[in-house]
Amino acid sequence: MSVPTLHMPEEPTARAAAWLARVVDGDDLVTVLRAEDGFVEWLWSRWSALRQGGVTHEEFEGIVIGYRREIWLWLAGERIWTQCCSGLIGRVSRRIVQVDPAER
Repeated sequence: MSVPTLHMPEEPTARAAAWLARVVDGDDLVTVLRAEDGFVEWLWSRWSALRQGGVTHEEFEGIVIGYRREIWLWLAGERIWTQCCSGLIGRVSRRIVQVDPAER
């Protein structure tokens, strides 16, 4: 399986502030990431190459949720967007190569 090329989208600063506020107000981070207006959906809509490469939404969501600590550090201001997103691009690229297309 060829690995789709993923770009680094512009940092979603306004959305990030809203996501952080929800967590600070008591919502679970995973719930915020998975929400209809959450990080998973936001990034999934920008990385259409994944769909074209045969990655399912559920596979992508699992990868993102597995990366939640780094996403939290970005939301909390401990990481910059470039660090967070480039790390996620690497993680997605490594994980999708490990998935056997016959198992999809």
